[in-house]
Amino acid sequence: MVETRRKETNGGKSLRQWRSLGAFVLLCGTLLGGCGDAGFRPMYGATGIGGAAASEKLAQVDMTTIPGRVGQQLRNEFIYQSTGGGARVEPVYRLEVAVRESVTSTLIEQTGDARGQVYNLDAAFKLVRIADSQVVMEGKSHSRAAFDRFSSIYSNVRAREEAETRAAKTIAEELRTRISAYVATAA
Repeated sequence: MVETRRKETNGGKSLRQWRSLGAFVLLCGTLLGGCGDAGFRPMYGATGIGGAAASEKLAQVDMTTIPGRVGQQLRNEFIYQSTGGGARVEPVYRLEVAVRESVTSTLIEQTGDARGQVYNLDAAFKLVRIADSQVVMEGKSHSRAAFDRFSSIYSNVRAREEAETRAAKTIAEELRTRISAYVATAA
């Protein structure tokens, strides 16, 4: 005698699939429920950290002047990202950054002309607590931005400037993230 099994279905899904989905949701809820006060905290969220939001603490970082066009772009981008263009507050930390620029040629033709280049921007930084002039954090950041070479001089200049801007923005974002992580946990 051949026995046929009937699948119990509810809306096109088998009962087993619904049970698996329910178990998954229950497991996720249990795991995420532990992310309260003792667990993870949002870095940029509205939750206060030591009485102030991380964005407010980041606004307390003053970046020193960096020589050169790219240094100015890096500084302006960091300030904009940390304050959103708002008013500066009394600084608690000073960020000192030294940059080194270089260009690497790529896609070299047989004539020796480069069809592409890579703009390299290296930054060494120190975060100094102003109250006691103690270096509380230091590190290095690197950014690379490729650009094409053209027969037009103006196009070459413009392509390099855009690569410099991209590299400066990348380093500013990385510095903001790293410094935010520090000031969010600093007492």
